[in-house]
Amino acid sequence: MKILYVSSEVVPFAKTGGLADVAGALPKALVQIGHDVRIILPRYKMVSLEKYPSKLIIEDLIIKFGTVNEKVNIYETKIPGTEVIVYLVDNDKFFGSRDQLYQVKGEDYPDNLERFVLFSKAVLVMLREINWQPHVIHCNDWQSALVCLYLKVTFGKDPFFARTASVYSIHNMAYMGIFPGDKFNLLDLPKEEFTPEKLEYWGNIALAKAGLVYADVINTVSETYAKEIQTTEFGYGLDGILRSRTKDVYGIVNGIDCDLWNPATDPIIAKHYNANTVSMKSANKLKLQADNKLPQDEKIPVLGIVSRLAKQKGFDILAQAFSQMMEMDLQFILLGDGEPQYQNFFVDAAKKYPKKLAINLGFNAALAQEIYAGSDLFLMPSHYEPCGLGQLISFRYGTIPLVRKTGGLADTVHEFDPKTGEGDGFIFERTTDPFDFLDAVKRALTAFQNKKAWESLQKKVMDYNYSWDTSAKKYVWLYKKALEKIGL
Repeated sequence: MKILYVSSEVVPFAKTGGLADVAGALPKALVQIGHDVRIILPRYKMVSLEKYPSKLIIEDLIIKFGTVNEKVNIYETKIPGTEVIVYLVDNDKFFGSRDQLYQVKGEDYPDNLERFVLFSKAVLVMLREINWQPHVIHCNDWQSALVCLYLKVTFGKDPFFARTASVYSIHNMAYMGIFPGDKFNLLDLPKEEFTPEKLEYWGNIALAKAGLVYADVINTVSETYAKEIQTTEFGYGLDGILRSRTKDVYGIVNGIDCDLWNPATDPIIAKHYNANTVSMKSANKLKLQADNKLPQDEKIPVLGIVSRLAKQKGFDILAQAFSQMMEMDLQFILLGDGEPQYQNFFVDAAKKYPKKLAINLGFNAALAQEIYAGSDLFLMPSHYEPCGLGQLISFRYGTIPLVRKTGGLADTVHEFDPKTGEGDGFIFERTTDPFDFLDAVKRALTAFQNKKAWESLQKKVMDYNYSWDTSAKKYVWLYKKALEKIGL
């Protein structure tokens, strides 16, 4: 099968969040099982043609853009260390001159609509120019949603695309690509596309709707989140469209890079271990405690968290429960940054609990791996979590997740029963009651005291397979569903 993977960010070229990780990993896994997968993304300033050896395959490709024409160049490179082909859409005005992907100093670029209209159009025009006909075009989030629409409307009668289906992936429903309605003419679409049933959203344009309305199938990154976004609580006003297409909405949990996240080979951690030598994990705990200036004691449970400090991630719940939690016999180590109110909260708390609490503001990839390897429990108290990778990584390191039951967390973490040994983590549900969270912490600390049962739990979760190989096979099934929708 020939698949074009369209994403506004891809590891290692450009990244702001989890989309880039997926876009850098899923195509590789699909290629490994025999498919011809190519990726396309904008060539941002950070995507150096010297760092990523590239060849110019199309020069001055003309893209109709409102009342003017824009020119783009198309470069071809590969994901380093692989044979996965990557196309870079080069336009200095909209991409090459920008230091960041979507915003600067917290403010969106005012011409983001123009930027991603250009990108979306260039995707389809380029395919015709290089004469490569994919069976499936896989688009991701609002930045490439228009590709699904242009494929059906602008190129709907073009025989070149007659056998091409589209898939639209939602990585976070909260980001819809909202722009002023008076810019609709820039999309070069018939006026009937600007209606509440299509792109119009309370007088504005919502680019995400282009994917929801026109993609042959829609998917998101967990089965539970696929259901949640069809509710008023998580649908952001688009739940009606999703419910009308409920038979076309699927959920597939993301995978993780099991070579990168591997305690048996991780070059960062103090002591290597695997499921059969999980007792060696304690050396990483002692080093984590020492590095964070906490008392070194194997018997004290360490709760770790690596996260953006935001309400979405449940820090309001954590803040309400924090004083009661810190009265328990535990240590707490945090890595992350984000909203000032939570940064200030934890800075103040660290002064109050110097022997129990370590706060690391910012992001440090090496420390993140040390927290996964050295903690006993990994916290994810999120209000919503489309998929979540932290719980999957913590499984790899024999670190037991404590999560709120939502999205991908609900699909991958199940309450541990110390009597039967069933389950693999600790769960709470209520967001308005800090005692629900505290009760989960108490259950986890009680279970931790039974060393034999705890070690069995660690061994079990370390043997889970959340590799991209597993997820890639599910995506192949999804692509076949998309092709069925167009009669192939």
